[in-house]
Amino acid sequence: MTFWRNIANLAARRVDLADCPDCPAGLPGEDPAFSTAVTALGAKLAKADGRADSDEFATFAEVFQPDAGSEADVRRLYDLARQTTLGFESYARRLAKRYRNCPQLLEDVLDGLFHIAGADGAITFDELDYLEQVSGLFGLSPLTFRRIKATHLGLAADDPYAVLEVAPDASDEDVHTAWRAALSQAHPDRVLARGLPAEYVDVAQAKAAAINAAFDAVTRERRTLVGAE
Repeated sequence: MTFWRNIANLAARRVDLADCPDCPAGLPGEDPAFSTAVTALGAKLAKADGRADSDEFATFAEVFQPDAGSEADVRRLYDLARQTTLGFESYARRLAKRYRNCPQLLEDVLDGLFHIAGADGAITFDELDYLEQVSGLFGLSPLTFRRIKATHLGLAADDPYAVLEVAPDASDEDVHTAWRAALSQAHPDRVLARGLPAEYVDVAQAKAAAINAAFDAVTRERRTLVGAE
């Protein structure tokens, strides 16, 4: 199954059609605007790290899998678009406008672009900056971008969401629940009840302090994001 059909099926399963009345009818792969925008974004991503090898089309094709009958046309567009990163914003905005009520579809496209960026074993700062800009143009929230980024690069050990073991775009309620659960497990009484020596109480108290600090950091960040909207 090609990427175009695959993400369409994913979107159909994840998005209630009643909530998506304005999405173009049919499969994205049958929508020239969709395939053109995705091809251009993938090609310009290849240029974002300062180089654009012809072999990178093979990586793009592995991820997005154009239909055999259209691969030659896709390749021509890709070769043209990869000459420069200029103009990627218009393609991202066009895709966002056309599929604004299908955020899962836009997430899947961004996820595919992350796969391309990491195909050579590393995602450069310039590529990450490009991906973050595309995410913003798609209308995805900073926390959604952070979650998608984490699925490819992982969260730093000291990231507050990693400390709480919750996704960056989890709901406030889920974050609060994760904080309470983590704090409960780190309570000194729980530590002693598990049969650990008294010396572990200091460790538990330090862990509890880190958990509280992580929760405070997440809360502050979310308040800042809300205030910026």
